[in-house]
Amino acid sequence: MAHYLVIVESPAKVKTIKKFLGSNYTVAASQGHVRDLPKSQLGIDIEHDYEPKYITIRGKGDILANLRKEVKKSDKVYLATDPDREGEAISWHLAAALKLDEKKMRRITFNEITKNAVKASLKAPRDIDMNLVDAQQARRVLDRMVGYMISPVLWAKVKRGLSAGRVQSVALRLIADREDEINAFIPEEYWTLDAVLNVKGEKRPLTAKFYGTEKNKMTIRSKQELDEIVKAVENAEFKITDIKRSERIRKAPLPFTTSTLQQEAAKALNFGTQKTMRIAQQLYEGIDIKGNGTVGVITYLRTDSTRISEEADAAAREYISSTYGKEYAAEPAVAKASGRKIQDAHEAIRPTDITRTPAALKDSLTRDQFRLYQLIWKRFTASRMQPARYETTSVKIGAAEYCFTVSTAKMAFDGFRSVYTEADEVKEESSVLVGNLTMDSVLTKKEFDPKQHFTQPPAHYTEATLVKTLEEQGIGRPSTYAPTISIILGRRYVTKEAKNLYITEIGEVVNNIMKQSFPSIVDVNFTANMEGLLDMVEEGKVPWKEVIRNFYPDLEEAVKKAEQELETVKIEDEVTDVVCEECGRNMVIKYGPHGKFLACPGFPECRNTKPYLEKIGVKCPLCGKDVVIRKTKKGRKYYGCEDNPECEFMSWQKPSEKKCPECGGYMVEKGSKLVCADEQCGYVEAIKNRNN
Repeated sequence: MAHYLVIVESPAKVKTIKKFLGSNYTVAASQGHVRDLPKSQLGIDIEHDYEPKYITIRGKGDILANLRKEVKKSDKVYLATDPDREGEAISWHLAAALKLDEKKMRRITFNEITKNAVKASLKAPRDIDMNLVDAQQARRVLDRMVGYMISPVLWAKVKRGLSAGRVQSVALRLIADREDEINAFIPEEYWTLDAVLNVKGEKRPLTAKFYGTEKNKMTIRSKQELDEIVKAVENAEFKITDIKRSERIRKAPLPFTTSTLQQEAAKALNFGTQKTMRIAQQLYEGIDIKGNGTVGVITYLRTDSTRISEEADAAAREYISSTYGKEYAAEPAVAKASGRKIQDAHEAIRPTDITRTPAALKDSLTRDQFRLYQLIWKRFTASRMQPARYETTSVKIGAAEYCFTVSTAKMAFDGFRSVYTEADEVKEESSVLVGNLTMDSVLTKKEFDPKQHFTQPPAHYTEATLVKTLEEQGIGRPSTYAPTISIILGRRYVTKEAKNLYITEIGEVVNNIMKQSFPSIVDVNFTANMEGLLDMVEEGKVPWKEVIRNFYPDLEEAVKKAEQELETVKIEDEVTDVVCEECGRNMVIKYGPHGKFLACPGFPECRNTKPYLEKIGVKCPLCGKDVVIRKTKKGRKYYGCEDNPECEFMSWQKPSEKKCPECGGYMVEKGSKLVCADEQCGYVEAIKNRNN
C-alpha cells in the first residue's frame, strides 16, 4: 500500500488534518520556516547577482532530520503550507532542505482546514509556483538590505541596538507626520444654535438646529455673529417651509479582509492587531469542538479579497432564509472586478460552516476566541443579507431670513442589522414627533440653546487607523500590518496610551535621520510602488532580481553618503555641568530605550545614572523656575516644571518666553506660529527669525 507524507507548518494543523486522512497518510509539521538568511551577515552575494545565501535556521536540525526519515518512508510528499507567498516560499525551502525528488513531491493548498477542503486539495496537486516564491524572496532580500545596511548608520549616530526597516520606517514616518500636524493645529472657534420650539397640540417640545439661510449653509464663527442671528430671529415667526419624506437604504457590509478584521476587532473588542491575528490563527488552525474533534472554524486569515466561494454563498442564503426569513436573504451578487491586484485565489475571512453559530461553539472556545469568532460570524452573515431601510423625514423651519432644520430616521426594515452593527456606528436619531408635523403645524419659540465649540485637531493614529492608512496607501500587505506595528512598538519608537499611538524621543531621532539620509525609504509612494513591483513578480511579469538590481545601487550610495556626513559629526557623549554625587565626575548624556538619560563617564567602576531633564531656556509661567522636557510613564514627551511635584505646570506644546499681548497669559509654539495657551483668548502670531 502506497504511503503519503503531508507537511504543514504548525503542530495544531497536524492534529486537525490527521483525522481527515486515511491511515496511509502521515502528517508532520515544519514549525514555520526551516531556512532563512543568516543572522550574522548580510547573506546576499552582491557580486554574484544578489544571490541569497540561505542556511538552516538554528534549532531546526532535529525537525528536518525527523522529516527526512518520514520522506524516506513515503512514496509521495505533499507540501501543504499556507496558501500565500510566505507559505509557497516555506514549501520551496522545505523541498530544498529535504532534497525532495521532483517526481515525488507535490504542492497542495486549502483555504480552510475542513475535511472537504483538504480532500479536494489532494485531488488538485500542483507544482510549486515559483512566481509566488520569487515575490517572497524579493521581499525578504529588500527588507534584509534595508535592515542590515541602514541600522549601522543609526548605531553610529544614535545608539547601538537601533534598527531601520523597510515598511516600519514608513509607518513611523506616518505617525511622526500626524504628530506634526496635531502640534501645528490651531483651533478655530464656531458656534451652534438650537431653537427649542413648542408644537401646538404636542406635549414635548421640538429641537431644531440652525442651518443658515434658505439656500446656503452657514457656520457661525463668533459670539458677535451669533448675537446678530439671535437678534434677527428672537421675535420672528417660526414657520414650517418644507417637509420631505423619503426612504434611505444602508447596504450590508462586505465580509472581513485581514485589514478590516483588525480594524473592527480593535474598535469592538479592544484587541491589538497582533492579538487579533494570534486568535484568528487559532480559529483557522483548528478548535477542539465537543463531540466533533478538531476542526478549522474560519477560513485563511491573511487575505485582501472580499470574494466568497459559491458554496459558502449558497449555504449562507439557505441558512438566513430558514433562520430569519426569505425576505432577509440578499439576492445572489454579480461579481465585480476590483481595481487593484488582490491575492484573489483567496476568499474573505468567514466561518467555515455558517450553521456553526457562536452560541453553539461557546463552550469549546476561550472568551477571546468566542468574541472574535462571533464578530467574524456576524459580519459574514450580515454580508449575505438585505440592506436596512429607513423612512426619513426632514423638515425646514423658516424664521426671519434664516432657516432651521430637524430630521429623523425610522427603521422600516432592519435587514442585516438584525445580526450586525459596526462598533463606531452613529445611533439613528428618531423623534416620533417629527412624523406628526404638517405644513400647518403651529410653532412657538420656547428658548434658544447656543453652544461654543472649537475645531479639533486631526486624531492621533490608533492601531486600527494606522492599518487602514497603510492599506489605503498601498503599503504592506495583509501579512505585514500586525508585525509592522509590533516592531515599532517593541523598539519603543512609538508608544501606545489609551489606544493612541505617539512617537517617542528616540522615534523622533530615528525618523529625522531616515528623512534626512534615506528619503526614498520613508517615502510613502516609493514604498507603495515597491509593493506594486512585488505583485508584478508574483504575476510573473517582472523577474525578481531586476527589482533588487534597481534598488541596491541607490541604497548603497545613500548609505555611503550618510556615513560620510556622519563622520563629520563627532559622536561623543555630551558632557553636562551635572556632577556625579558618587565620584565627582561631570555626567554625560546617553540614549536609552526611553530617550536621553545622564550617566557617569566613570562606568564600570561608577554606575550612577539619573534622569536627564533637558531645559528649554524658558521660565515656568506659574512659578518662574526652568521648564524641562519630561516624559509620561509610556515615553510620550511633554513640557513640565523642574520643580515638580511642587509646581503643576504641564503642556504638550513647547511654551514660549513671550507673553500673550492680549491677555498676558503664556503662549505655546504650534508649527510656525505662536498661539495663546488660553483657547478663549485665541491670539495667534507668526514666529519671527526662527533659528533652527
